[in-house]
Amino acid sequence: MKLKFKVQPYQTNAVESVVDCFAGQPNIGGITYRIDPGLKAQASAFDEGFKNADIVLPDLQVLTNIKDVQRRQNLPMSDALVSSVGCKFNLDIEMETGTGKTYCYIKTMFEMNKRYGWSKFIVMVPSIAIREGVYKSLQITADHFAETYGKKARFFIYNSKRLDELESFSSDAGINVMVINIQAFASRGADNRRIYDELDDFQSRRPIDVIASNRPILILDEPQKMEGKATMEALPKFKPLMILRYSATHKTQHNKVHRLDALDAYNQKLVKKIAVRGIHTRGLAGTNAYLYLEGIDISKKAPVARIELEVKLKSGEIKRQLRRLEFRDDLFVESGELDQYRDGFTISQIDYNHDIVEFTNGIVLKAGEATGDVSERDIRRIQIRETIKAHLDKEKQLFSQGIKVLSLFFIDEVVKYRDYGQVDEKGEYARVFEEEYELLKAEYLSELAIDNEAYRKHLAGIDVNKTHNGYFSIDKKTNRLKDPAVGARAVDSDDVDAYDLILKDKERLLSFEEPTRFIFSHSALREGWDNPNVFVMCMLKHSDNTISRRQEVGRGLRLSVDRHGDRMDNPAVVHDINVLTVVASESYRDFVSGLQKEISDTLSSRPRQATEAYFTGKTIVTESGPVEITPAMAKQIYRYLVKNDYTDDADQIATAYHNAKEAGTLADLPEDLKPHAAQIFQLIDSVFSEAQLPKVEDGRKPKTNPLNANFEKKEFQELWTRINQKAVYRVEFDSDELVRKCISALDSQLRVTPLQYTVQVGLQQDGLTDDQLKAGDGFQVTSTTTEQGGSVHSLVKYDLLGKIAENAQLTRRTTAAILTGLEPNVFGQFKKNPEHFIAEASRIIAEQKATMIIERLDYDAVTERYGVDIFTANQTGQDFSRAMRMKNHVYDYVVTDSDVETRFARELDTSSEIVVYAKLPRGFLIPTPVGDYNPDWAISFKEGSVKHIYFVAETKGSMSSMKLREIERTKIECARKFFDEISKRVAEDRVKYDVVTDYAKLMDIVSKAA
Repeated sequence: MKLKFKVQPYQTNAVESVVDCFAGQPNIGGITYRIDPGLKAQASAFDEGFKNADIVLPDLQVLTNIKDVQRRQNLPMSDALVSSVGCKFNLDIEMETGTGKTYCYIKTMFEMNKRYGWSKFIVMVPSIAIREGVYKSLQITADHFAETYGKKARFFIYNSKRLDELESFSSDAGINVMVINIQAFASRGADNRRIYDELDDFQSRRPIDVIASNRPILILDEPQKMEGKATMEALPKFKPLMILRYSATHKTQHNKVHRLDALDAYNQKLVKKIAVRGIHTRGLAGTNAYLYLEGIDISKKAPVARIELEVKLKSGEIKRQLRRLEFRDDLFVESGELDQYRDGFTISQIDYNHDIVEFTNGIVLKAGEATGDVSERDIRRIQIRETIKAHLDKEKQLFSQGIKVLSLFFIDEVVKYRDYGQVDEKGEYARVFEEEYELLKAEYLSELAIDNEAYRKHLAGIDVNKTHNGYFSIDKKTNRLKDPAVGARAVDSDDVDAYDLILKDKERLLSFEEPTRFIFSHSALREGWDNPNVFVMCMLKHSDNTISRRQEVGRGLRLSVDRHGDRMDNPAVVHDINVLTVVASESYRDFVSGLQKEISDTLSSRPRQATEAYFTGKTIVTESGPVEITPAMAKQIYRYLVKNDYTDDADQIATAYHNAKEAGTLADLPEDLKPHAAQIFQLIDSVFSEAQLPKVEDGRKPKTNPLNANFEKKEFQELWTRINQKAVYRVEFDSDELVRKCISALDSQLRVTPLQYTVQVGLQQDGLTDDQLKAGDGFQVTSTTTEQGGSVHSLVKYDLLGKIAENAQLTRRTTAAILTGLEPNVFGQFKKNPEHFIAEASRIIAEQKATMIIERLDYDAVTERYGVDIFTANQTGQDFSRAMRMKNHVYDYVVTDSDVETRFARELDTSSEIVVYAKLPRGFLIPTPVGDYNPDWAISFKEGSVKHIYFVAETKGSMSSMKLREIERTKIECARKFFDEISKRVAEDRVKYDVVTDYAKLMDIVSKAA
């Protein structure tokens, strides 16, 4: 199995943010120089090397470029170039763990080479784990970049015993990448000092001099871990052309040119969502009764509590067992009449909404809580069981989609997994794992739906001994697993062989043919793990301060891939599939508050206050080009937030704003701002608030929603067979018609504002104060005049055709046909203001193109249909805190996403006209040119009660087109065409699709004659 890579816009932005800082640098290619031959034979003394050309741009121009890059992302503006370790050009790129940081800087190398001819790069890393990971990334992306750039990079890991590779690094004209860990040049060992020594086996040359002659571009991966004195003193010796620093958590700030922080990554759905299964221990006053509430299951009857308690066996032995208990079950009876459960341990309530069980003696137990005599061994067993359970829940959901689920245990001693003192060599954790796995496997097989044959066969066919494996260091003498060596002040191991094994098996572990699904590894090797299909992580070790919670979860944040190597990043279902469950040894609340505090602390560059000053001067990108927020606009935004209580007294964004945004009930913006609504809300969102932090779910909350007899009703099956048809769309584009429509629209709508300039006259004020100077109030304006420029004659050459073609995504030929057909006076506006002409013309052409796509969109049905497994096998766990028990729904419970849906579901369920209805699963998707679309409801009415018996509905809080985003509107229009097309295949009782605000609107539509 081979991982696949595709061009992602957010990664392209990260690359352009760096490359654009040097816009204007000529592409000189590698400058040749004579490599220092040392004391070798004269015959080869004329070896040529190729070094990076110097940056010829003035420093002021590079700074201007940096500011342009910062301005378009609304990043804090740099006042000057920040020098460091003797290098003038230092760029910071902030990228969240799991978003493809390594991919981005490899692509940046290729782009730098393409635009400016630079070809010598050194990737510097703080540990051997990261070094091996970078090397692996260079290997697996080689073919992908060769397709895009038509060339491959030559790369190697620096090794003081293989110095001939430095000769090739210098003499090769192509892209050359050296990967080096700081220990190779910043440690005291003899091998590590060789880089600075004149070596006999290197013709009496110093390796560092040969490297520095190339003026390499230094790329620092995780620079915050490389700020030690020895490293900082060594960096200038490499004579870098520039230094690019990539990290999620920069410690020292330079010129920051890109930011993709934890909030951006989560909100753009570029990383997995996090769920936590916490374990909380507490003593109960006056009782020693051991109890652990694992969770609550929803069953066809009443909810069932999964409780572990002590049970007296027939043999007299007392053992802890997990029981499925219902309302009014007595623990005294269940335990074989153990005294500790005698007083009032009868279940009086099982609350599935809040995941709590109450006993008649008043004791309340929350899911994940253990009480009574709880030892560390008990906690570890509970953690292992919870990990297996979370794994099987996820596997049941994803197996039919071809996604292999992996779970990862980090432990602190090999002996706990592999004990060579035991006959079978199994350590305590391996033994506990096998016991718990067999119990849970049997339970899952007994509960699996009969029709889920493929997963049943898969689960039953895997031997417990083969489904877990250990990845540790190996003792070369005894060939036994051992604890990895860790330096006195380090938390990571430098065992190359262990990382090699982990990385070598990366793709193999993603294959279903490989039975390993549960992996035990040493916590010191955690940096080596970034397998995208790790869905469950468990720390079977004491929590310590050396490793943060954020670092721990970072190992599992990458989006998963299926058996074909395709990344599971469809925005419609990305966070249904990609959820990382962390099984913690602390309570859910403690883990989440700790994790969110750590995330909040890293968001230092985010503004914290929504003030007029913050909004003023910011740039928003609109369809008609960039727009700068004027002081007047900033005042309107600020007043809007204050008036609607969307900010607090400290001008921080209030929770009310985020709640209203999520519910779709935000107040209308002032009229002047409405055309830029989407961009302005994006700007408001860039201000940090606690409510924005990634929502970490309680891993026990999601439960499986059982299907009921309503699903089998003839009325629902008739409706389902009408809508489960899959289809593909096509757009038959008539270029001539597009040209005619664009010419007509441009002639009537294209109006360009002539360039104008403002002349302000001012005088320096008397009695200046220090504060006035700092605030820029030292001068007073005495007069202002605004003049309009005539025809613009500048030295700037505009590729009018190319720019509009690129913006509207049309061929140059079609663009030329549009522009040549314009009225002369309309086209003549280009001279008045070229930038505005290009932006406006691009916007109008793009609008006409979008309209034509909808008009010319056709759906063709394919033979494939959605199976019922999207209701069962693929069903994701749902958070039952928003669940309502219903009688006419195909599931026992309806779980809604908003108040609008909640009201609508209640009205559907009480309606006498409706036989059965379904909240359609997220896997039910309709393809459209702007992304997949998932409708909300499928409804079957009583025959004869309405004109349209079968209805598919989309519920929206508002029908105002201003409030419906453009993409949503387009998806809805496409859905209308889809249902029209599939309905043509049915002779009678065709499906009707529409958008409704409430039940009354639905009845109004279905009651009208077709």
